[in-house]
Amino acid sequence: MVMAAVNEVGILGAGAWGTALATVAARNNHRVVLWDINPIIAGCINDVHKHPFALSNVKLSPLIRGTSRIEEVGNCPLILGVVPAQLMRSGLTQLAAHIQNPSSLTLCAKGIETDTGCLMTDVLEETMPGTRAVVLSGPTFAGEVALGLPTAITLAAKDPRDASYVAKIMGGTRFRAYVSNDPIGAQVAGATKNVLAIACGIAEGRSLGQNAIAAIITRGIVEIGRLTAALGGSTGSMMEPSGVGDVVLTCTSSQSRNFSFGSRVGQERTSISDLIKSSGTVEGFGTAASIAHLSQRLQIEMPIMQAVAQVLHQGANIDDTISNLLARSSTDI
Repeated sequence: MVMAAVNEVGILGAGAWGTALATVAARNNHRVVLWDINPIIAGCINDVHKHPFALSNVKLSPLIRGTSRIEEVGNCPLILGVVPAQLMRSGLTQLAAHIQNPSSLTLCAKGIETDTGCLMTDVLEETMPGTRAVVLSGPTFAGEVALGLPTAITLAAKDPRDASYVAKIMGGTRFRAYVSNDPIGAQVAGATKNVLAIACGIAEGRSLGQNAIAAIITRGIVEIGRLTAALGGSTGSMMEPSGVGDVVLTCTSSQSRNFSFGSRVGQERTSISDLIKSSGTVEGFGTAASIAHLSQRLQIEMPIMQAVAQVLHQGANIDDTISNLLARSSTDI
């Protein structure tokens, strides 16, 4: 397999995560084209080397150039798709019109498309047929990555050579990349752990204690394994950074948007619709509905994930939902 040499990395999406990944590439001495639909963001990145809304404490490298012209990303030999999962189809569709024969594209959003139940690799295949997918996932708070704090990630592709190629460009001593041949497992874990984090946050908001949170994580990992296997992935992928690593980080830290959102849901001080408006991107909100539909269609037992969907999307009473979960037989696996 012959890969193009890289001297410029294109990043589709200049949110906190896209900007953090731009700092990783720049730290490895690659020029970066960082796209956002908002020209104000691109202007600030170019004029003062800072993002106006995210990671405001991070001075960006002069190697990072902002743009609101998506065709400039399409000219780069390595492209990372970092727009939110529910916007990935739209972003890739726009990009597809400005890219010539892409060999591979690295997907960095963690979620399942709400309307279709598609993984991000499915969305890529439908918008850019024949483009090989690499999945970048793992326990990664954007602020820590941008500051160069030690981080481990999974890079997964059907052909590990595609993942290794990205690892050589993006990896380093402070951004350690572990290569996997299971993109399905990496995606399922990355998406479902956001829903699991909301469940843990709700438990924290209802003052159920650390024991309850540990139980939710334990049983949630079982549910993730069920969905992974049903979709053709390997349950062994849970032992990678994109699996247990991401679950532990996202389900136990107040820095996690999904955990913090769940905690506020559990406190019941504000309506869920108002919380969504004020919380930024909470990938687990949309993914909860996707997983509930998938589990029903595939006839998989995922009671925790389904309970979160019932609370968020069907207006179920939180305490009644918790009681129903606790009333399940302990022999129910």
